[in-house]
Amino acid sequence: MNLGNAVEFLCNKTILVTGATGFLGKVLVEKILRVQPNVKKLYLLIRAKDNKSALERLHDEILREELFRLLRETQSAEFDSFIVEKLAPVDGDTSLINLGLNDNSYINKEIDVIIHGAARTRFQERYDSALGINTLGAKNILQFAKTCPKLQILVHVSTAYVSKQKAGLIPEAISGIAGLDIDEEKKLVDQKLDHLTSKGVSTIKIRDSMRRFGQKRAKLHGWPNTYTFTKAMAEMLICEHKGELPVVIVRPTMICSTFKDPFPGWIQDKGMAILSVVYGKGLVYFTHADGNTILDMIPVDMVVNSTIMSMVANANKPCLTIYQVGSSLRNPLTLSKLVATNFQYFIKNPWISEGMPVKVKRSKLVKCRLHFLMLMLQHISKLMMLKLVDTTFCHRIKVNQDKLEMELKVTAQMAMTFRHYLIFHGIFDDKNTEKLRITMAKANNVEKEIFNFDPKCIDWEDYLLNNYIPAIVRYSF
Repeated sequence: MNLGNAVEFLCNKTILVTGATGFLGKVLVEKILRVQPNVKKLYLLIRAKDNKSALERLHDEILREELFRLLRETQSAEFDSFIVEKLAPVDGDTSLINLGLNDNSYINKEIDVIIHGAARTRFQERYDSALGINTLGAKNILQFAKTCPKLQILVHVSTAYVSKQKAGLIPEAISGIAGLDIDEEKKLVDQKLDHLTSKGVSTIKIRDSMRRFGQKRAKLHGWPNTYTFTKAMAEMLICEHKGELPVVIVRPTMICSTFKDPFPGWIQDKGMAILSVVYGKGLVYFTHADGNTILDMIPVDMVVNSTIMSMVANANKPCLTIYQVGSSLRNPLTLSKLVATNFQYFIKNPWISEGMPVKVKRSKLVKCRLHFLMLMLQHISKLMMLKLVDTTFCHRIKVNQDKLEMELKVTAQMAMTFRHYLIFHGIFDDKNTEKLRITMAKANNVEKEIFNFDPKCIDWEDYLLNNYIPAIVRYSF
C-alpha cells in the first residue's frame, strides 16, 4: 500500500459529499476545510426544493453548529467569503437517477472524489424511504460516479452491523444473501404503497405500516432492523455494479462524540447516547442486556480521519476495499463498564429536570429474557395497584403513576430498539484498517497526529467521564 500525503492529496480537489447535514458529514466537511483550506470545492448534495433552499439548509443545519467554531476563528473576518468560495450546496436526492442533478450536469466533469454518506439511520425507518436512500441510493451514486471522467475514488459510508453475525470475529467482507432479490423488494414496496393508497389510508397510518413492513422484511432475512438490512443490500449492489471504479467501503461501529478534533466532546447523533440520556433522567433502571457485551464505540473524528486516509490510500486503483472502524478488537469497552460509568457520573453531576436534580440508582442488566419480562410484569402490577389506590383516594397520587408509566414505556422501547446491540458477542475484525494505520505511521508522523484513528489511545473511563457523557448532557437531545 502506497500512502501519499493526505493534506497534499486534498489540495485543489473537487469533492462531492452526500449526507453533509448529518453528524458524520458535518465533522467530515469541517475537517477537510480546516486541514486543507486550499481544497478547490466541496459540492454538498442536500435534499431541498431548489438551490436557494439548499443554501438555507447549509447555513441553518451545518455552519451554525458550534463544531465550526475553530474554523471560524482560524478564518476570522474571511470566514464568510471562504465558505462561499469552498462550499457549494446543490439540491439533489440520492434516491433519484443522476441524483436529481439534471440542471447541474456540469458537476460530474469536475469531481475528483465522491464521499457518499447520505442515509436514513433510524432503526425502524419506513421501508420505502430506507430502501430508496440507503439501498438504491448506492446504485445511483455508482451510476453517477461512472459519468465523472476525473474521479479518483468513491467512498461509501456503511455500518459494521451489516453483518448478520452476532458472535465471533466478524470479517471485513461482503456476504451474499441467499434468496434475496433487491428488485423484488422494490416491487413489494411499490405494491404495498399502492395498496395502502388505494384504500385511502391516512399519511400517518401509511408511515406506521411501512415501518412495520421494513421490520418484517429485515427479520425475515435475518437482520435486526430496517437500517442494517437496507445498508447490507447497498453493499451488495456496490459489489455487483462497481465495475472498474476505485471504491472504498468504510464501516464504522457506534459513532460517538469527538475525541479530539476540532475539540473534544461535540456530539449530535443520538444513537446509543440515548441510553445515557434516559438513565440520567431517571427513566430506565433495568434493561434486557448482557454486561459482558462489547459495546463497540468509536469517536466520530476517528471515523472521519480513517475515511480521509482510506481514500488517499486507494485513489486511482480499481479496488473494492472494506475498512471496519471500531474499537472492539483493539480496545474493548464492556456494556457493564459504560453502565457503571454512567452511575459514577450522574451521582456527582445529576441531570436537572424542572429545576430539580434527578436522583439515580444503579442500573440492572438482565441477560435472561424471561427474567426481564417478569420484572416488567412486576412493575406493570405495581402501576395497576397505584391506579386502583389513586381511584380510592380521589386521584391524589397521579404523579407517581405518570412517572412509573413513563419508566415502563421507555424501558420497553429501549429493550426493543437496542436488544440486538446489548446482547451481542461479535468482535469486528479491522485487519485492513490496522494495516492502514501502520502504513500511515511509517509514512508520516505528522499526519499520524492530524488523522489519528487508533482506538488504542482511548482511555475509556476518562473519555466517558470527561468527554462523552458531558457532551450528551450539554447537547441533550
